[in-house]
Amino acid sequence: MPVRDTRIAKVTERDLDAVSVLRPGFAKHYITVHPPADGYHFSLFETLSEFLRSRNASIVVQDVFGSCKFHADGMQALERTCGTITWPVTWIQSDSTDAHVLTGTQVYAVSGTPVRALDLDGHIVGSTFEDDGAAYCYLGNTYAMDTATPKPEQARKTLEKIGAALSLAGMGMSNVVRTWMYVDNILTWYDDFNRVRTDFFTERGVFEGIVPASTGIGVGNPMGAAVVADVFAIKPKQENVSIREILSPRQCPATDYRSSFSRAVELALPDHRRLYVSGTASIEPKGKTIHVGDTGNQISLTMEVVGDILESRDMSWADTSRAVVYFKNMKDVPLFDAYCKNNHLSTLPVAVAHADICRDDLLFEIEADMVRTDKKEG
Repeated sequence: MPVRDTRIAKVTERDLDAVSVLRPGFAKHYITVHPPADGYHFSLFETLSEFLRSRNASIVVQDVFGSCKFHADGMQALERTCGTITWPVTWIQSDSTDAHVLTGTQVYAVSGTPVRALDLDGHIVGSTFEDDGAAYCYLGNTYAMDTATPKPEQARKTLEKIGAALSLAGMGMSNVVRTWMYVDNILTWYDDFNRVRTDFFTERGVFEGIVPASTGIGVGNPMGAAVVADVFAIKPKQENVSIREILSPRQCPATDYRSSFSRAVELALPDHRRLYVSGTASIEPKGKTIHVGDTGNQISLTMEVVGDILESRDMSWADTSRAVVYFKNMKDVPLFDAYCKNNHLSTLPVAVAHADICRDDLLFEIEADMVRTDKKEG
């Protein structure tokens, strides 16, 4: 598909941000929906449904940000508005004591191509679809069913389940571009989690190819599982589809301090590029936390670090298709809003979540996905 036949369309409304990659007869949609400030918070699913219907789009995978106390009612509201749920829904717990509303939902959807659900042991764990360039697999809400076993054992079972789900799509760990690891009580066992992940990646040959970009963040889930995972994998059909690790100009590789992920991964398709920036926080080049106790400066540094990654790929914040910001303290959200206003970033398609970052002295983290139609060579 020539670049000239592909365009990016953006919708920015009061409660919805969407970035769509449009080709003749086919589209990919990256959708962020916010609850109304003064209304029924489940109405965000109605806003989502209206957007999907207007584009004749099918959901591939979905994340919901908010307290687990809303899970049962929220899933019913989602089904009432969007129809029978045939896609994975990951519910990301907020531990905020004043969490009276959902903080948002993010959806990846497509138009013009069928979406196939992946069923593993009676549970929908993912979705697949294809275009001319590649086959795509998104996994969500993947976790070990026996939540009474020790956390490291659950982590291992979760990773094995990812492998089994990818097999259903005709893929393996070598096809994984991006992971999200939602780790319950992360500060109590993150070293153990990293050990389990590194061992699994070693066994599956991940370090022999592209190490996925990733977010590892401390949130709970409705099942009480030790870890819940989302995954994006791709199987190219053409030689002109490429995947490469992107280094951070201002941070060392995460593998230097035994955390098995890439700072960013770039996917170059024939008609557009996507850049997946891992969860990024206020960490200096040698791997130490900086601006301890100062959320404002942690935000500023983190945004500068990501900005330099974007610049290294001829991208900018204007190319953001979706982002998530994680706060240790929700009272600090206005600091991010102020940063965006002062730096002309107020239209970022960003969801907000309350979470523990992977270190107790980290107060802020951001992940971001970018898209451009001008393919980068070299």
